[in-house]
Amino acid sequence: MTETVVVALGGNAITRPGEPGTIPQQFEHTADTLDCLKPLFRRGCGLAITHGNGPQIGNILIRVEEGERRVPRLPLDTCVSDSQGGMGYMIQRLACEMFRREGIRRGVATVITQVLVDSADPDFQHPSKPIGPFYTLAEASRMREERPHWLICEIEPGRFRRVVPSPRPINILEDEAIAALVEAGVVVIACGGGGIPVAWEGDRLTGVEGVIDKDLASSLLATQIRAHRLIIVTSVAQACLRFRLPGEQPLGTITVEEARRYLEAGEFPPGSMGPKIAAGIEFVERGGEECIITCAERVAAAVEGRAGTHIVASWAEGCLPLGETQL
Repeated sequence: MTETVVVALGGNAITRPGEPGTIPQQFEHTADTLDCLKPLFRRGCGLAITHGNGPQIGNILIRVEEGERRVPRLPLDTCVSDSQGGMGYMIQRLACEMFRREGIRRGVATVITQVLVDSADPDFQHPSKPIGPFYTLAEASRMREERPHWLICEIEPGRFRRVVPSPRPINILEDEAIAALVEAGVVVIACGGGGIPVAWEGDRLTGVEGVIDKDLASSLLATQIRAHRLIIVTSVAQACLRFRLPGEQPLGTITVEEARRYLEAGEFPPGSMGPKIAAGIEFVERGGEECIITCAERVAAAVEGRAGTHIVASWAEGCLPLGETQL
């Protein structure tokens, strides 16, 4: 492999806002996303794909709640593992179809991935990770009455979601297996939904009730398998200052120091672009060459330096000036 790339697929790559997120819809959107990644598959680079599971894990938990009178209740870590298997199967199947159709001679495999966390992580006391569907104020009020053990918060003005603990990832336990498959040319689907949160209790691994942020887990995976690039696929072509406000400024290439300054200034909200910028900063600080943030349609152009927001360690010759839009 000439280089190794980790591609982190955001929720919009699989489930679109406002849709019920049926299985046919998820397959359709995932196929479209993989089609955008076709140039990467053809490049021959080592490739690992991660993905979020916010809507899917929310639906799984609703099924658990509705079925608890008939079947044993599933802990959250098991629900995450279920989403990894189901969504990994979907991506894997569609990739196999594409490779056969396009004559791409590559294998693809899903690795059920455990991610070590600290059982004393403060997020267990102050849950912060949104999962499941959005609710109106009236719907949120009804859900609070029906499920008093849920914590439902206003994520955006007038839009509410359930939130659960999101402990910080410490170590990807299957990193050596993932790295070996990537080195062999296999496209690996790993760290689905941020990975299954586990913690050591003496010599015993135990599942933890939480959902790990997909971008932070992807950044850690990229570091541990010594990837050159981390590509975070989201719903926008570039990160922006003053997003959706007068004077909005798209960001081309920025340094880690600039990215951190903007993050600390509150330019990137915690529930959307913030974790992506933080993940990019961490990856580059730990030795990665660059983190690219862009939409699926612009991934190929971004890899060639013609699109997206690029977080780098320092300015290099040929980089676009800060704030200059890449076309």
